[in-house]
Amino acid sequence: MTASDTPKGDRIAKVIARAGIASRRDAEKMIEAGLVEVNGEVITRAALNVTEADRIVVDGNELAEPEEPRLWLYHKPTGLVTTTKDEQGRPTIYDDLPEDMPRVMSVGRLDLNSEGLLLLTNDGGVKRKLELPSTGWLRRYRVRINGRPTDEVLEPLRKGIVVDGQRFQPMTVTIDRQQGANAWLTVGLREGKNREIRRAMNDIGLYVNRLIRISYGPFQLGQLKDGAVEEVRRKIVRDQLGLATEQPTGTAKRAVSRTRKPSTTARPKTFKPNAKAPKGKATRPKRSR
Repeated sequence: MTASDTPKGDRIAKVIARAGIASRRDAEKMIEAGLVEVNGEVITRAALNVTEADRIVVDGNELAEPEEPRLWLYHKPTGLVTTTKDEQGRPTIYDDLPEDMPRVMSVGRLDLNSEGLLLLTNDGGVKRKLELPSTGWLRRYRVRINGRPTDEVLEPLRKGIVVDGQRFQPMTVTIDRQQGANAWLTVGLREGKNREIRRAMNDIGLYVNRLIRISYGPFQLGQLKDGAVEEVRRKIVRDQLGLATEQPTGTAKRAVSRTRKPSTTARPKTFKPNAKAPKGKATRPKRSR
């Protein structure tokens, strides 16, 4: 196929994801379910390229022009699940976000009992790019475990470990301090599988009783308060993700949760390795609207 034979535009699922409606995979499911129309005709196959000239309707709503990609830092508290709807009726991160936030998707997840930095974006393409293992961005965590670990005990994690038939890539692990019966560690990994740190620690006989993500690639939790949201300057988003410049001089306003005050710093500071970890909260009840 020559360049002139290549269909113009982008795949329909990519366009839907770019508009922040759903992930590319979920967009493909919506197409297969007959929920997408292109120029008045229902389509059931995702192997279709569309351009700006095409009229796209998703689940009865016409697809609007996509906004510029945006990214937020969110300090997820414990007791919230990272999903739009929980089958068990547990509170989700979306119950905690400001009411004036646009529709956003989480970049990866933090489990119910984990806290700290969670990235949110309005753009499905950005979400996919940030989650790909090939991106290789280091995610760093402050981890409190019960016990008195030694470098010898932690060495299997640094070499890579297999847990229940699943291979975990080598982690960077440092012992920060012993605090009574518990020890604080700093753990870094470049691809996060489901409950990877907890499962790996359990496999070498250590129990995690607190886990705080403090960074995701170049983005830092810093002093962002528990439950607060802060938007990353759009220029930083474009520069870090290698996106095309759409608004060369534009900057974003910060979105802050209902009861929090905006940060006065342009960029949060990182935790010091030996600093006392921030105090967390117990399970947060679902707020009524």
